[in-house]
Amino acid sequence: MIRYFLIFLLAAAQAVALTPERGRVDYVRTIPSVREFTKPKKFFAKLINWVAGPPEDKPEIIRPYSTTHDSTGRLLIADPGQRGIHIFDFEKQKYQFIKGSRGRDFISPMDVACDDKDNIYVTDSVRALIYVFDVRGKFQRTIGSGLQRPTGMFLDAGARRIYLTDTLRHQVLVFGLDGALIRTIGKRGTEPGEFNFPTAVTLSAGKLYVVDAMNFRIQALTTDGKFVSAFGQLGIRSGTLNRPKGIAADSNGNIYVVDALFETVQVFDPSGRLLYYFGSGGRQAGQFNLPSGISIDARNTIYVADSLNHRVQVFLYRSWPQ
Repeated sequence: MIRYFLIFLLAAAQAVALTPERGRVDYVRTIPSVREFTKPKKFFAKLINWVAGPPEDKPEIIRPYSTTHDSTGRLLIADPGQRGIHIFDFEKQKYQFIKGSRGRDFISPMDVACDDKDNIYVTDSVRALIYVFDVRGKFQRTIGSGLQRPTGMFLDAGARRIYLTDTLRHQVLVFGLDGALIRTIGKRGTEPGEFNFPTAVTLSAGKLYVVDAMNFRIQALTTDGKFVSAFGQLGIRSGTLNRPKGIAADSNGNIYVVDALFETVQVFDPSGRLLYYFGSGGRQAGQFNLPSGISIDARNTIYVADSLNHRVQVFLYRSWPQ
């Protein structure tokens, strides 16, 4: 009841939409099903599926939590509800599903990222590991001895660094791609540079932006962990945060924050000034039901994991000419 009351108040506060100064976000499409985005089957294959049901190698999207893309344009979706990673190759109309390694399947895959060779990295919050696969989805190794609850991850391919939020350690950890721990950042607390259940991280213009979830703020840090700035506070109006989840940045350095309770994506400039927002509660195109992760590719295509609507929604950021 409290949740819907807060959403009502937020909607009232946002009755007049903000005017975007740098561009706008347009809805593009929804990815609701595996079968809608793979090659159409021949008649006899369709008949077999009609009689026996669809093959088990194409599990549907159940509870997507985060997304990413590789250099070929494939979309990867971490789905803890399905306990695996969906891989869509839209150009070739191919689909693949990764369940983990032999004898150690995923339990709760939360985030997925790719390096410059399109190797695939997956955090499993229950296994407390990062799994690494090659471009074909073949298991290679694990990273992260001593993790407690790895959740969000950003992979800087150029610097060969993995930035990881460990929610129960209340820290950001930095690994090399070889798995060596380089540094830990922060501790539990409310002071600058301290965290309270961090959930996600991204890198933009040389700064780390961390979703400091239970401090209801976004912290900006240098890549070696020095505090730069913070924005956000608990509230029920636009520009405040209530249940921040995913974070990403577009090519202009705008910071996108998914708020699961408000069921919106709020867009801030690098200093933390609210520019605009998109989304609302519901099941229609452009609406969300407990959204979680977000990723943005080099063309400013935005992918939002719309968890309880069992889909990923696609938007496009269009910047104004300068």
